[in-house]
Amino acid sequence: MKIAPATVLAPMAGVTDTVFRRFIRNLGGCGLIMTEFTSSHGVSAHLRSEGKSAKNPNRTLARYLAFSPDEHPISAQLFGADPEVMADAARVCQDLGFDILDINFGCPVNKVVKCNGGSGLLRDLQLVERILKAVRKAISIPFTCKFRAGWNDYELVMVQMAKLAEDCGLQAVALHPRTREQGYSGKADWTRIAAIKDAVKIPVIGNGDIVTPQDAVRMIQETGCDAVMIGRAASSNPWIFRQIEQYLATGTYTEPTHRDRYDMMRTYYSMLLSRRENDSVGKMKQFATYFTHGIRGGASLRTSIYQTKDAVEILGLVDEFFSEERHYEPASLVEPSPEYACA
Repeated sequence: MKIAPATVLAPMAGVTDTVFRRFIRNLGGCGLIMTEFTSSHGVSAHLRSEGKSAKNPNRTLARYLAFSPDEHPISAQLFGADPEVMADAARVCQDLGFDILDINFGCPVNKVVKCNGGSGLLRDLQLVERILKAVRKAISIPFTCKFRAGWNDYELVMVQMAKLAEDCGLQAVALHPRTREQGYSGKADWTRIAAIKDAVKIPVIGNGDIVTPQDAVRMIQETGCDAVMIGRAASSNPWIFRQIEQYLATGTYTEPTHRDRYDMMRTYYSMLLSRRENDSVGKMKQFATYFTHGIRGGASLRTSIYQTKDAVEILGLVDEFFSEERHYEPASLVEPSPEYACA
């Protein structure tokens, strides 16, 4: 499968649900979107539920693995530590119509690691191998995995993980070059991405500390990676994929105006409410934090939204905040520094 543009929306728990994924897809510039990371046990339980099917899914499938036709190409990401359960869950994802199956070996969260999931598996490469072989045997769609550099700076396993993935027949790997011990602190060491690019022939996706289009270009120049994956930056700047595409084509890119931000919040909130989910208000509050990042006076809007329990009232607060003429500013082109100029 060809991913073009070579940009990937990283899987993020509580963020990359179907609404946010479609929202990103509609803005343009993103080659591949991924689901939230999903428990393989929750997916596997679907097989043991009488009468369940893709048209009658269990709670895990309905919440985490529901997607729309306009989301293709899309990758489902699973986590877990039981090879047989992972293989069963992978089959379900393939049957649901996902284009790619990805396994998470990177999540640093304690409750996941304690179950030997996510980055907890980086200390047991023999089990990793059994999981990869079982899943590869179970499905025919492209199969990838995402992992961290290692448990800590003294237990780096990124090269071994990449080689293991290649030997087990995976089509690509993605590396977040921080360790589990680092969490999301400190700097992502891109030389580790270069190390696995030198070690394997399958495509390598680089992830970590990409905040601007210049960062994306610089990562490819410094590491030789085949694609870039963007997570947290996409929450506050969902235009980043489109900006990367503009930057590669013209050497400049457009910064969103406040009107663009208003349209963004209105569009996203409307998409949320159209699904009639119970957690719509909670999601509106969560994304207010992301979407008002960098907006003049955004703190006051966030405070007002946090104190509200009604979705319609939240929409009114957004309308009122952006109705003031001072919030509308012309679009601006960001001129790159010479060292970031792309070929």
